[in-house]
Amino acid sequence: MRNIPDIVKHLIIINVLIFIGSQFVGGLAYDLLALHYPKNELFGIWQILTHMFMHGSISHILFNMFGLWMFGSPLVQMWGKNKFLFFYLSTGVGAAALQLLVYHLQIQGWVDDLVVQGYALDEIYSSLQQQTQSLFHVRMVGASGALYGVLVAFAFMYPNAELMLIFLPIPIKAKYFVPLILVMDLFFGFSSYSMGPIAHFAHVGGAVTGFLMMWYWKRNQFNQNRWN
Repeated sequence: MRNIPDIVKHLIIINVLIFIGSQFVGGLAYDLLALHYPKNELFGIWQILTHMFMHGSISHILFNMFGLWMFGSPLVQMWGKNKFLFFYLSTGVGAAALQLLVYHLQIQGWVDDLVVQGYALDEIYSSLQQQTQSLFHVRMVGASGALYGVLVAFAFMYPNAELMLIFLPIPIKAKYFVPLILVMDLFFGFSSYSMGPIAHFAHVGGAVTGFLMMWYWKRNQFNQNRWN
């Protein structure tokens, strides 16, 4: 890990160690550290942060850590470690907030329909707790939301850098690449064509949070010295 900024190196190490540890303790780690729906009995406020250090598979963590190294390193070199860490964690929280809001709106829609049909709220939530495949029991893990925020910041700072999608190996400038993948996430989020159990709105939430922070910092000229 030579030539990797210390904060990026430390984040990667923490993610890897937690992933390895979670493989030994199994579901207990995901019960405690993954992000659950707030009305689920397994929800803990700390999960808003801890979920972004959890991952569901080797490919999941490899992809996210590669992105953290590739796009985070130049930002650290420009901002410094404190500003980058604040940005990274903030976009991860923003990602979680939007995804939880989407889950809430979906669940609330079902609840409202059942209330109209005459079911009591206690009965409805009790039933949701028992339905293990419902959104009530979704566990959100991964640094992808924070990574999307980092991608947005990278596109702000290096708009003409050329990037490529794995399945479309054509160089695309960052200022076009990031909007493109966000459009894809919105499409998959609103449709039934998602390529697996992916929290697409968490990606959008991280990107939107990153965009707002970059816009605010640029407008107010937040510089590195304020974070040292």
